[in-house]
Amino acid sequence: MPNGTSVQPCPMRVLIGAALAVLCGPAATAAEPIALTPAAMARVGSVDERFQSYNVEMVEVTGGHFWRPYADRRKPSKADGIPAGRDPAMYAYRKPIDLSNPRLRKLAAALGPAYLRVSGTWANTTYFDDADETARSPPSGFNGVLTRRQWKGVIDFARTVDARLVTSFATGAGTRDASGVWTPAQAEKLIAATQALGGNIAAAEFMNEPDLAAIGGAPASYDAASFGRDIAVFAPFLKRASSETSLLGPGTVSTGESGDALGSGKLLAATGPVFDAISFHYYGALSPRCSKAVPPAAARDSNALSQDWLSGIDSAASFYANLRDRFAPGKPLWITETADAACGGNPWSSTFLDSFRYLDTLGRMAKRQVQVVMHNTLAASDYGLLEEKDFAPRPNYWAALLWRKLMGTIVLDAGSVAVPGLYLYAHCLRDKAGGVTLLAINTDRATRRSLELSGSASRYTLTAARLTDTRVRLNGRELKLAAKDELPVPQGEPVVTSRIELAPASITFLAIADAANPACR
Repeated sequence: MPNGTSVQPCPMRVLIGAALAVLCGPAATAAEPIALTPAAMARVGSVDERFQSYNVEMVEVTGGHFWRPYADRRKPSKADGIPAGRDPAMYAYRKPIDLSNPRLRKLAAALGPAYLRVSGTWANTTYFDDADETARSPPSGFNGVLTRRQWKGVIDFARTVDARLVTSFATGAGTRDASGVWTPAQAEKLIAATQALGGNIAAAEFMNEPDLAAIGGAPASYDAASFGRDIAVFAPFLKRASSETSLLGPGTVSTGESGDALGSGKLLAATGPVFDAISFHYYGALSPRCSKAVPPAAARDSNALSQDWLSGIDSAASFYANLRDRFAPGKPLWITETADAACGGNPWSSTFLDSFRYLDTLGRMAKRQVQVVMHNTLAASDYGLLEEKDFAPRPNYWAALLWRKLMGTIVLDAGSVAVPGLYLYAHCLRDKAGGVTLLAINTDRATRRSLELSGSASRYTLTAARLTDTRVRLNGRELKLAAKDELPVPQGEPVVTSRIELAPASITFLAIADAANPACR
């Protein structure tokens, strides 16, 4: 079967048990079904009710240069605001995002409750103009300007879509004294404006990715000791200025130490146990924008369903869990930024192919008790859940919507499955006492898998004509917005027989409302 393709659609619908699926081709079927007993699945733990969350980059709010979509063929231009040493061809200018857009608000609200993180590399050098003077040029030491009106738009958006605000603060040269130590003048203005506008900052990181401090505008000599000195100023300031705000950190993306002056372990050692949660970022690779020598897993869509690609985040989570245990025992883990690849995502980030990684990441991290996973981004570049020009839903948005509808906050043990290419996760069914939801991800491009359940269930299966298609089907029908941007109500198909077939390269949620699992009552 060619890379990037799924089972081709048949001209008829085929009955499998009592579930309808669109199947065709010479796909093999695993001989023995995997027997599951949802009623007996033990509780693993729980996650935050806003576990599935997302980012809107600060540069989206202010307007500026962000990762150019692969389909954007406009001629690149040199411009202010692009990090030093970066190729302008990697970026495209964007006007400030319209957070009042009715479609954007409706689609974001359907994912609520969530956390909305407004941060990113550009936030480190963004000047807050609390007087709304809309300065055309930022003051010395800054690369961008956030107006009070724009920040009010963020607060109004968060309130409307049931999202709690997470952010970071300016930490570049313009915020530092003569000794290079951070000063809170800018952060104080942003917090005061937030409160005056009726908003609330639920959680905050000091800066975005301190392990990449130079890229983010910090002094060239910035090291772990510098970070420790800054946090010694920032932590008491935040507690005084916004006592209800949780302090997250270190907010790093690297998992390597190797003598690096800004290794995550060194940063945590320098700060002491000040963080309310240990936060980190994860990307499986750099996208082709940022690396001319891209690892095969990053560049080739044929590897996007591999165990190595999907499980990479396990290593990062283990690394940060170990750091947490050393420096902040008992504190929760948050992933405040993640997608398939850094620098705007891979060329196939906007297709159904990435939905396998998206949902598998949520399943893996929930099982590991990571409390929050924030996807980057909601609506910018190729990894956005929504198209950035018209906010049309992409496959990952539909995947996120099903997770929100079906997967509750209590995580269950689906058992150990030694079947290559099959991944099973279980949660209590959202809003149904005793109910269980199973998530079955079949990444095998040629082989059907089988599950065996007792009792009835409702089936929600996502497929696509091609894995690299931007359109996705639920139980054989394309998911799309209706008139006036009304979202379809995902409907499950009843399963009344015990054997359930999983098509090659498909994602299936099984909602078992009458499972009577005692952990879900």
